[in-house]
Amino acid sequence: MIEPLLTPEQRKLREEVRGLVKWVPRQLLLDMDAEKVRYPRVFLEEAARRRLLGLRFPPEYGGRGLGWEEEVIALEEVGVLGASLGCLYSLVSIVGEALNKFGTPEQKERWLRPVLEGKLTVAEALTEPRGGSDFFGATTVARKEGDAYVLRGQKRFIVGAEGADFFLVYARTDPSAPSHKALSCFIVERGPGVEVQHLYGLLGTRGGGAGRVYFRDVRVPAENLIGKENGGAEVFWQMMIPERMTTAAGAIGMGRAALEVAARYADKRKAFGQKIRNFQAVSFKIADSLTLLDAARGLVHLTARAIDAGDEPGRLRRLVSESKKFSTEVAWQVVNYAMQILGGIGYTTVFPVERMLRDARLGMIWTGTNEIMNLIIQHEFYREFLQAPPPSRDVEADAEEADKSEEKVYE
Repeated sequence: MIEPLLTPEQRKLREEVRGLVKWVPRQLLLDMDAEKVRYPRVFLEEAARRRLLGLRFPPEYGGRGLGWEEEVIALEEVGVLGASLGCLYSLVSIVGEALNKFGTPEQKERWLRPVLEGKLTVAEALTEPRGGSDFFGATTVARKEGDAYVLRGQKRFIVGAEGADFFLVYARTDPSAPSHKALSCFIVERGPGVEVQHLYGLLGTRGGGAGRVYFRDVRVPAENLIGKENGGAEVFWQMMIPERMTTAAGAIGMGRAALEVAARYADKRKAFGQKIRNFQAVSFKIADSLTLLDAARGLVHLTARAIDAGDEPGRLRRLVSESKKFSTEVAWQVVNYAMQILGGIGYTTVFPVERMLRDARLGMIWTGTNEIMNLIIQHEFYREFLQAPPPSRDVEADAEEADKSEEKVYE
């Protein structure tokens, strides 16, 4: 759908990313899903070799200085590989956002550059056992002691935990302050006191090294603080842009891959003397899938353009949340349609749709559940709508009995 809107440079970038996607060994994907590979570091190293990590970040640190419009093009292509590789690829963008926006030149040189060069790997430690959506209720604490903080607590469902060289961690540094003013953000390097104790058995999204991370009185140098002390909320809200946009764009890639498998199958498979694509029950699912994916892609690219243009923060929060919610639900629907078109064979490992189904389900939960997205969407809509100037036409007055104010009872 967006093909006429792409510049020659964007098409060239897409071909570069497709080259990376084609490079990924089939056996690596199979071994990840079978949990024979728990952390595919080789994938990140190859992406770095091709200068495809952190596309938005400054060239002086190894990025390309591109925008979100280019990044979502890349993310859709990587999404074809499934949720695990897509997430590990996205973590560079997510953690890199904190370093790029809030880090000092020394912090960027120390951590951002080697990440973009594929020499260091990252993970983001947000979720805690006591709550997922209640992020600001975090109980991990960091106590200031001289020129360091002593960090204690635990995080779980941390994708990349198995292989990460360092973690971006939020911890409570002011126990007496309101939650949104009590957290700070740190870079915590793997070392003494940092323990990945448990790797989860997951329905899908396997091979990405998801685990629980314990921080047992870890001494974190004060220079590892990202942004201001007790300023973690500012970092968090900024990072929700890459958190949710990477999920949204990657989900479109997965849905597209499922549609392609189903469409090829429908054009080959025959029943009742003809190709099953000729049956309305099948062809309408293809049509619905195409329409849903085009709508999701259009929304994601519009949001990317709004981010690049520096749109008003509240509107960006709404658009980013809409993109994440809609794209992940579209991917889930399209993958389900693909499985229905394939029928029983789609439920086996003869086709990759069963793996896509397992992967796609997580999209509606992580990086903020879609119910949380709904809360943000309606909140930001009302905030903007109720403060907006009157429209050019009051359509409420166009009703025949609009002047009967006694009938308009609100309380």
